[in-house]
Amino acid sequence: MTFKQLEALYWIGQLGSFALAANKLHTSQSAVSKRVHELEMVFDTELFDRTQRSARLTDKGEEMFLLAKSLLDQRDAAVEQFSRLEVIERRVRIGVTELTAMTWFPRWVELIQQDYPKVSLEPDVDSSVNLREKVLADELDLIVVPDAFAETRIPSKAVGQVESAWMCKPGFVTEEGPIRLHELAGHRMLIQGRKSGTGLLYDSWMKDLGIQPAKPIVIHNLVALIGLTIAGLGVSYLPKSAVGRMIDAGSLRVLDVTPALPPVTYVAMYKGEHRSALLASIITLAQGCCDFTRMFQGTDEGSAGAT
Repeated sequence: MTFKQLEALYWIGQLGSFALAANKLHTSQSAVSKRVHELEMVFDTELFDRTQRSARLTDKGEEMFLLAKSLLDQRDAAVEQFSRLEVIERRVRIGVTELTAMTWFPRWVELIQQDYPKVSLEPDVDSSVNLREKVLADELDLIVVPDAFAETRIPSKAVGQVESAWMCKPGFVTEEGPIRLHELAGHRMLIQGRKSGTGLLYDSWMKDLGIQPAKPIVIHNLVALIGLTIAGLGVSYLPKSAVGRMIDAGSLRVLDVTPALPPVTYVAMYKGEHRSALLASIITLAQGCCDFTRMFQGTDEGSAGAT
């Protein structure tokens, strides 16, 4: 039994196709088929049901798939432990929310690629709740989300903070000076859905204060939330620095609301058993470049401080 055989079995089972597995392993479909046949010969048992059109594992194949995943993870851990980080060849599946993708994520990716050129990154942009489910299901190695979950199964490490403020189109709210939150709740509010970490945190915060928005509209997309606020559909909470240019241009008005919105801490989360020196280093890079104040940052902008 060889690692090449186990890789072939694992990726066929993971991707559901001999052709896709061959593409993933940068080899031919016939080579992948040969490796599986060799593995079947070793154990004198069929690992795939040949009567099906798709690559479906037999019961024994399912057992071997789980064993292959475990052995390949152990191999990667051993290589990582005894190799210099910069020469490690492995994939890292990273999940981030929309705001991170729109601000400092490009810079983070560039820094990872500079330090670990042989590491293959597989990014996923999704809601906080979906990302949490994916890391629990072993579909992602590392996620960066608002600290909205009391989750003991997934260790977390703070990477930065976001300062948000209530905003609207100039003229939508006519009151001048400080506005009490319960008064603001009388206006139509655009809020983020319950799959959003920020939405979960601010929804809980308002409930603790006894605030119930009178006319809430749930928006599940940050870009849409910004656009609908600019269009004058309602008031919403937005990342203050990230939309600074829109404020300066007069497209958005920052409201002076009491009490002010609390900052949202963002954390890196990973499954405990998958902690590694490589992931630790990638998280450290995130802490060093996390900056929610500017859109689409790159390494050519120079060092960015953590917020």
